[in-house]
Amino acid sequence: MAEKRFIRRLRRRLSLRFGLDKPIRMAFTEDVTDDGMFIKTTNLYRPGTRVTIELTLPDKAQVSLIGIVRWSKKVPPNMIHLVKKAGMGIKIVNFVEGEESFRRFLQEAQADRATPSAQPATIS
Repeated sequence: MAEKRFIRRLRRRLSLRFGLDKPIRMAFTEDVTDDGMFIKTTNLYRPGTRVTIELTLPDKAQVSLIGIVRWSKKVPPNMIHLVKKAGMGIKIVNFVEGEESFRRFLQEAQADRATPSAQPATIS
């Protein structure tokens, strides 16, 4: 099925912790946007659940935020690496700290993606 939204997703694997009151479970993102992220995990919460997330950016900056689970897809733990989109889609509700770092990370990542490769193409 084709993507129906016009959101530019950045495929980035970022380390994070998440939980209900305290972020105690470890996971990784598969992709991020300016208003959400996909967390690959077998530890799921129901849609509508508020979660606390602590995200570590590539420059080691820490971002703390509150999100709402929009959807979740459960798969057996031994299948998580085989199934696409096994985990939770999160909508960011508000940032506790690190919003500027997060926005800067997204801008830089989008700029890197838009910049053509420095290597010239060769034709054989």
